[in-house]
Amino acid sequence: MKSKTVLLLLLKRLASESTAERRGMERMKRVLVMLFVAFTVLVMLPEEASATRWTIGGNMGWNTNFNYTTWAKDKHFYKDDWLFFVYDRNQQNVLEVNKTDYESCNSDHPLHNWTTGAGRDVVPLNVTRNYYFISGKGFCYGGMKIAVHVENPPPPPKAAPIKAGATTIVSSRSQIILLPVVFAIGSAWDAFVHFCNCCFLGGVNC
Repeated sequence: MKSKTVLLLLLKRLASESTAERRGMERMKRVLVMLFVAFTVLVMLPEEASATRWTIGGNMGWNTNFNYTTWAKDKHFYKDDWLFFVYDRNQQNVLEVNKTDYESCNSDHPLHNWTTGAGRDVVPLNVTRNYYFISGKGFCYGGMKIAVHVENPPPPPKAAPIKAGATTIVSSRSQIILLPVVFAIGSAWDAFVHFCNCCFLGGVNC
């Protein structure tokens, strides 16, 4: 009789533990679904404007017999962009000069020598101003000179206001999308904490 009672108690215990495990798995599945939804929404958020690396001259690179003024004319160079000079390291170089030396191709007193010796030089545009670059050794006279005007990036576009007659609430797209993300992450965290309490602390109502 006692053995039957013990057996019944063990079966009930196993059944309750099995039910708790199933509930725990269900909660974990809900957590994973919520995290997946939050991740998907974050991917859909508009990206911030990123810096651009400009290869000077495009496919022509930094070379003679090329009009760099025309090449740069229709381009917008923003703060934190990069200039990438590709050239023959055995002959040319990259010198930053002032406007006067740029116009006269004078390489005697450069403001900065960006030449590294690899023929692959990168110049960060971290200030909004005019930059002037030439190649010394006489190559400036062959057209190896470029002036770059650097400006601040344009502000992000604003959302259109709601129609007249309604309460005007102007909010950016990212703010609108971010709200459900916050709620989704909060719900996922709450479910995860509840699951941990059930599994490891033997919480009530698991």
